[in-house]
Order: sequence, then structure tokens, then C-alpha cells
Amino acid sequence: MLDQRKKTGYVSWAVLIALVLLAIEISFFHPGWLFSIGLSVALLYIGKQSWPRRRGKVLFWLGGISLVFHMFTMVTARLIVVASLFYFIWKFAQSKQQPTVIRPVITEATSGNEEIIERQPLFCNVLFGRQATPEHVYEWDDVNIQTGIGDTVIDVSNTVLPKGEAVIMVRGWIGHVRVLVPYEVETKVVHSAIVGGATVFGHATEQLFNQTFLYQTPSYQAAERKLKIVTSMMIGHLEVKRL
Repeated sequence: MLDQRKKTGYVSWAVLIALVLLAIEISFFHPGWLFSIGLSVALLYIGKQSWPRRRGKVLFWLGGISLVFHMFTMVTARLIVVASLFYFIWKFAQSKQQPTVIRPVITEATSGNEEIIERQPLFCNVLFGRQATPEHVYEWDDVNIQTGIGDTVIDVSNTVLPKGEAVIMVRGWIGHVRVLVPYEVETKVVHSAIVGGATVFGHATEQLFNQTFLYQTPSYQAAERKLKIVTSMMIGHLEVKRL
């Protein structure tokens, strides 16, 4: 917990320093850009408000292109982009070395007169890193996470799914999602990706480009225990495999 707070503090300081440097460069070296950047933001806002109409789309993209152009002509912005790329590459290389194993812990808590049970989820939202379920038997909880850059491995064969529909929901930027499913579990898969693909029980799809892929086993609707997998990636691959 302390390490996580330190990391959050470092990120907060880095963002604050970057904003200060941007403000200094604009104020002392490009004071005229304040009006241009403000105009770009205004075009973005007006375009978003009128998005369904053609006029709104034109204003939105005009404001977005103008804002990006002004930002990337600044030295500070270029340095931030380069530093961020190096940081992403370094964290991605670290995430490939050793996955983080999450072990659920159950604690009881009370609020007023009503007793509730606080449970630690199987996975946490991470910006960088590889996560995997434990290699030993664990208690199942539905998965609903957002990831940045890294792989996610979920082995359902080491747990017992409850009656009804169990849910796995993963939304991420860059990485791969691998789900290992027992043979007796009926499964439904909904996968969307900007760039990527999917392999479900040996059936590989063609390369996806801004598409949604849906697969369902024949007895899914009538099954007593079933698993629903919903994944969304900017760049990545989904693999669902029997085990």
C-alpha cells in the first residue's frame, strides 16, 4: 500500500511539473498561443455539443487538429512525449518478466446496523503490468477491470463457478487477454478491438480492425453454470482455450 502511494505521488508530481513547464513556456515564449489554444478548446466543446450534425463534427476535428498542432510545436510537449514513450517501454519490459499474482482476501465490515462483507477483487486496475490468477485453487469472483499496457491471464479451471452466469470483463489499451475455461463450462465471448484478433476454442478470427467479434457455445442459454467473457482492447489479442 505504501509503495502504491509513493508511485501515485511520483505520477502526481510528474504531471504537476509538466503542467508548470507548459505554463512557463506559453507565458514567456508563446503568449499569443493562449488565445489560439483557448479557441481550439472552444471548438472542441462546441463540436462535441453539436456532434450528431455535420457542423459539429467539422468543428470538433478542426479544434482537435489545431490543439494537437499547437501542443506539438512546443519543446516541453515534445520532451513529455519522448519521456512517456521511454517510460512505457521500460514498464512494458518489466511486466513481461514476472506476473503479479492476486490472492483474494475476505474481510468483514459493518456500516450502521447492516452487516456487509468486503471482498478484495481477483484483479485490480493497473496501468502497467501482467496479472494472473493463482496457480492453486481460489474462490471465484466476477472480474471487471481496466488495464493499460500488459497481459491478463485468467485460469477458470482452478475455481468453481457459481450457478448462473459468471462474468469476466476486461478493458485495456495494449496487451493480450488469455482465459482458460474447463470443458464442461458453456461460454459466451464478446470481443472488440481497434487492432487485434481473437482465438476462441481453436477458431481464429481474421485480423480485427475496429470490429466486434461474438461467439457462443450451443448450450449456453440453457446451461446451469456459464461464463460470459467481454473484452475490449485498443491493440491486442484475446485467446479463450479449453483446459
